[in-house]
Amino acid sequence: MDFSSGSAESIYVPDAVRRAAKILVVGHFAVGKTTLIGTLSEITPLRTEERMTQAAAQVDDLRGAPDKKTTTVALDFGRLTLSDELVLYLFGTPGQQRFVELWEDMARGSLGALLLVDPARLADTFPVIDLVETYGLEYAVAVNSFDPYTQHAEDELREALDLLPDTPVVFCDARDQKSSAQALITLVRHLLAHAA
Repeated sequence: MDFSSGSAESIYVPDAVRRAAKILVVGHFAVGKTTLIGTLSEITPLRTEERMTQAAAQVDDLRGAPDKKTTTVALDFGRLTLSDELVLYLFGTPGQQRFVELWEDMARGSLGALLLVDPARLADTFPVIDLVETYGLEYAVAVNSFDPYTQHAEDELREALDLLPDTPVVFCDARDQKSSAQALITLVRHLLAHAA
């Protein structure tokens, strides 16, 4: 797998690729969706980031991310070739409630969702879980470890998020390629198990 962005060879999908799968990367505002897609994408990711304005400060809760200066206003998009025949397309949803109308189109055709969670802001995750379940998407939870000192045990997180027993939970750092890839692999394994 070549993760170098922008080379002429990495712009197009190889001719041998015959199958594509669409995966959503979801989560609440400022949880690391854009970062994770940028970390994993083999191409320069498409980002619809805009500077946050004073008007947004009245709507977006910055308590968990006081240094956040930009926000996704439509989607993030990345690509990851898994084999000679299969490519994953990663679509990142915006985290704010005011952009929820985009979800219906983005969920259409998706195999599943990787749900990013900030353990310090678990309550912000419930509306996202509701959307994922409304659209009937299988999902895995990736706990983005912003602060290693606020780690929670998996069983505590399961209980707090009211997850089904078979919903995978994995800890990751969206800035780290290996960690992010492991979270995605966890989702793909879960999807394969449900498809069998």
